[in-house]
Amino acid sequence: MPKAVWIGSLSLGLVNVPVSLYAATEPKDVRFHLVDRAGRRVRYRRFVDVESDADDRTTEGSFSETRSGLDAPTERVHAESESEVDSSSTAPVDHEGEGRTHEVEVAYTDLMRGFEVDRDRMVALEPQEMERARPQPSHTIELEHFVRLDDIDPIYFEKSYFLAPRYGSHGEKPYVLLQRAMKEAGQVGIGRFVLRTKPHLAAIRAVGDVLALETLYFADEVRSPREIVSWLDRVEVSSHEVEMAEQLIAMLATEWDPSAYADEYREELLRLIAEKTPTDIAPETGDAQGSAVEDLMEALKASVEAARKRSKSPRRKRSEAG
Repeated sequence: MPKAVWIGSLSLGLVNVPVSLYAATEPKDVRFHLVDRAGRRVRYRRFVDVESDADDRTTEGSFSETRSGLDAPTERVHAESESEVDSSSTAPVDHEGEGRTHEVEVAYTDLMRGFEVDRDRMVALEPQEMERARPQPSHTIELEHFVRLDDIDPIYFEKSYFLAPRYGSHGEKPYVLLQRAMKEAGQVGIGRFVLRTKPHLAAIRAVGDVLALETLYFADEVRSPREIVSWLDRVEVSSHEVEMAEQLIAMLATEWDPSAYADEYREELLRLIAEKTPTDIAPETGDAQGSAVEDLMEALKASVEAARKRSKSPRRKRSEAG
């Protein structure tokens, strides 16, 4: 069973329905790890470019931080460009010399969030400031209004979820009552809640025998189409051309069947993978994450051994005898 991403209640007036929120979709993109020719995993690290000087101090307010990650990167097959993947997977190269820059690795605890307010100007927020600005987690979705589904343009839909009655809460009856009432009325409930750390506007509707929740983009997040095609009102088409286009649409009209459409690119990738023989993953060396733990264990063993030798030294025994 999938894991609930949010647990709370759905509120309509005095009716309170305990519910759990589950993702309604499951992306099936083929995911790859970035590796080199020897099959070793390629990892990111955080660093800043600083001017080479005597004491190697970084300049306060420098924000030339690169894309970073704590673990091995994964790549979706629908990446926007090959160049993006190649540039992010290239290992940094140190540059030494007078008047040149070199790279200084940045600890995770030293990271801040920088917002570019203007070209070459940045405002940085401390993690504590970001935490204070976060909205308080919500435990209730209060239905504020009801609208017709056709009145919501699909461009506002962001992500789909299913709302299910919370197991063991005895909320099945009010859940079914609300679901059937909304289905009969043909209305969609509009409410707001906080999912993880982000406030969301939500549309709740009856789908089959359950309630579905669609997170919505806020109005100022949707671009006006006139920003892109402001000149289209000057294009003229004849009524005959429109009529011919309508006839073509009518010829291609059919019932919506999502199973009739497949991701052919994903299927081809899976076919290529199935044809290849799997190879063993190359062992990691150098600064791999596991080496830090191994080094720590070796250091602890060495410390215990050194303490044991000190306790057996003649000088310590003589001092104890005296």
